[in-house]
Amino acid sequence: MPMTPVDRKAPGQQRRVHQRVTLVIQLIMLAELGFALWEGLWLTAAMTFLILLLTLAPVLMFRRFEVFIPSEFKLLATLFIFASLFLGEVQGYYTRFWWWDLVLHTASGFLLGIVGFLLVYILNEKKSLRFHMTPGFVALFAYMFALGIGAMWEIVEFTMDQWFGTDMQKAMLGDPSGLTDTMWDLIVDALGAGAIAILGYGYLKVAAGRSFLEQWIAAFLEANPRLFNR
Repeated sequence: MPMTPVDRKAPGQQRRVHQRVTLVIQLIMLAELGFALWEGLWLTAAMTFLILLLTLAPVLMFRRFEVFIPSEFKLLATLFIFASLFLGEVQGYYTRFWWWDLVLHTASGFLLGIVGFLLVYILNEKKSLRFHMTPGFVALFAYMFALGIGAMWEIVEFTMDQWFGTDMQKAMLGDPSGLTDTMWDLIVDALGAGAIAILGYGYLKVAAGRSFLEQWIAAFLEANPRLFNR
């Protein structure tokens, strides 16, 4: 079926919307940085500055490695950084809303699952490599990749609390030790990663472009043909 004029305009319109939302988030953090500097809140200013730099990572990646990151990925990454580090740590949402940490860990499993899926998919599509991985293995790798990174982050939280006296492993459901917080973080990491593994498996088996993940994968493939020897 040929694309209508509306169909042709839609990707460009969506890209502009994604870019504008990303810019608004970055401007909010820039304003917070200016306020923190004005008030002499040096730690807040330093954290906000580092978080702002993280949101620019996709642009820096493109300039350094010439890997184009679709606007959907950039917006999701920016939203996650903004919600987890800026709102969570700087604005104290982790203590104000008990469910904030669980929602973000679910999202991290989701995002890391996408990253793991794309990493192994790139290897699978390389003509220079003499092996081919089944859809089930690719989905399993994406799942284990996301869950492994989530487990490593929990080790980081434990290390920070033990060595520097921080409170990254927070009390939850009456458990002051942080163990319940850690286990629920891993559980929701697994749920988010599992959702991506299932969707990715469906893409490899059917590749019909029906789900949002399939559309994002197609956008990444089209934007980076040199990665796949196409």
